[in-house]
Amino acid sequence: MLGRAGLGTAMAVHTPLPPNLRRGLVAFSGSLFIDNKTQDSGAAQSSPAHPCLPCLAHELLASLPLQMMLYFNVCYFPVWCLAEGMMLQLKYQLLPGHYQFLLVATFLILLLAEGSRLYLGYMGNLQEKVPELAGFLLLSSLIQLPLLLFLLTDGRVLCLPLELAVHSLLLAFLLSEIAAAFLALRTTSKQLAAQFYLQQWEEGGQGLPEQAAGQGPCCRTPPAHAVCPSREN
Repeated sequence: MLGRAGLGTAMAVHTPLPPNLRRGLVAFSGSLFIDNKTQDSGAAQSSPAHPCLPCLAHELLASLPLQMMLYFNVCYFPVWCLAEGMMLQLKYQLLPGHYQFLLVATFLILLLAEGSRLYLGYMGNLQEKVPELAGFLLLSSLIQLPLLLFLLTDGRVLCLPLELAVHSLLLAFLLSEIAAAFLALRTTSKQLAAQFYLQQWEEGGQGLPEQAAGQGPCCRTPPAHAVCPSREN
């Protein structure tokens, strides 16, 4: 059986992220989607209708809904920055000292993290890269979402009507992107795992994983179009 380290290396190839961060994101996405939480395990192992891995290895998996939301988010983000900067300047003198510091720090963190988040989302979705998608999902759910909820729900930040409108729209983008990125990451993780196992099959190495090996001749003999799509022509 192939080790998880080899699969993680295959899933993290050709990415601009630092090696340590890349390995951590691959481990996070692998533990979340590949082991026991996807349709290629558990009940799916005993289902004869489950498709074999080679049949899944050449699909295009970029998420169109996620890409559309990222595009509109990129267009909207300068508007949010301008509106939030103006509102923060208007109410700055009315805030307590510690809230002045909190709001400035929150604005700067949102500004910096949003640029990184959108870049990772574009790279991960268009190029089907698991580490970038995992980083996009973590930044969205662990940094951007709590900070936006703080700005919207804390009454002592003196949220003005314009702020309420722009924060609510950005929050809608964020929640939609988290849901779409979760689905895209799950699908991409399974796809890259299938490609990795298929490559080992073609090279005559370790063979297919246990869940594919126990599903009959369909999975033990990859079809020609799955191994080399150009042979159909």
